[in-house]
Amino acid sequence: MESQNFTHGPVSTNRTHVSALPVFMFAGGAVGNLVAIVVLSVSRQDRKSSAFYTLVCGLAVTDLLGTCLASPLTIANYLDARVLQQPRLCEFHSFLLLFFGLTGLSIICAMAAERYLAICCPYAHERWRVNRRFAQKFLLSTYLSHALFCGLPAMGMSRSALQPSATWCFIDRGRAPVAAAYSALYGAGSLLLILGTIVLNLAVCGALLLMRRRTARRPRGRASVRQRWRALSSAAETQMIAVLVTTSVVVLACSAPLVVCLFTGLMGDQDPDADLAAIRIASVNPILDPWIYILLRRSLFRRLLRLRRGRSPPRSHVFSHLVSTANIITQLPAAGTSPPTEQGLKTRRTSMDET
Repeated sequence: MESQNFTHGPVSTNRTHVSALPVFMFAGGAVGNLVAIVVLSVSRQDRKSSAFYTLVCGLAVTDLLGTCLASPLTIANYLDARVLQQPRLCEFHSFLLLFFGLTGLSIICAMAAERYLAICCPYAHERWRVNRRFAQKFLLSTYLSHALFCGLPAMGMSRSALQPSATWCFIDRGRAPVAAAYSALYGAGSLLLILGTIVLNLAVCGALLLMRRRTARRPRGRASVRQRWRALSSAAETQMIAVLVTTSVVVLACSAPLVVCLFTGLMGDQDPDADLAAIRIASVNPILDPWIYILLRRSLFRRLLRLRRGRSPPRSHVFSHLVSTANIITQLPAAGTSPPTEQGLKTRRTSMDET
């Protein structure tokens, strides 16, 4: 009897202690994403009208919804272990993890594709009218299609199961043909999105490096106004790429362990501890994402570039000067209009530095 009490005491205390972790994660994810949405909402109108920042805002809203819907169930289950034992709540919890995990990967891949088109295929970007309205339609279609796909287990295509740790629900990776087929399809889709994001990011970074090399080699005094304006417009993509690459690294690093556990479970090598660690790593993603948008604002980005310009060697001074004026991209003239004069560029750059 004494041994039983000794065993139950630490277990109960440990459960109460661990239940504080989801509370802090919920608060961090909710507050961070709310601040990020506010920061994106008060941005300049020309930035808010771009497809890239519409997708960034869509990712912040997705992270906020995922945190506010999934975390309360997790907290309730820590307080009462019978919560996720109810079939309907278990299916709903599994749907939330499936939906928001796949949707986040899709939006990140779309952000990489948009930057690839804007930098490597600008004519296609303009012809297809990849703007704010296009991004909004993409987000709506993504939500609808992913909701239908992730709702298939609740419709009988597979089934959700309470995982061995009894703290979260996910699709059953058993040997039943239908369940195995759905798990393989979900894992393959997630893996393709991860690989697509990596390839697109590498292509974009490679294109920017080529632009930097060409700009550094161009004679500064002999370049015409139009050539300098085009150099400024290409260098201005750097701030968007910083947001894209940093967000991609965080999302892929948090999502990859769960995808790996999904495939290992299909091969019969299911490790409950590894699965629990993977889902906890995936839960950190909505907490880290918003701080990328907050910290990589253009005002802070320009300050960092000024520090870098002061420490950089003379041969890279031209490129640093071009990158430090990255905000000029938002005021590029429309097609068919004449480029600004040297005096106009100098005046605009001075006013932006003052702000």
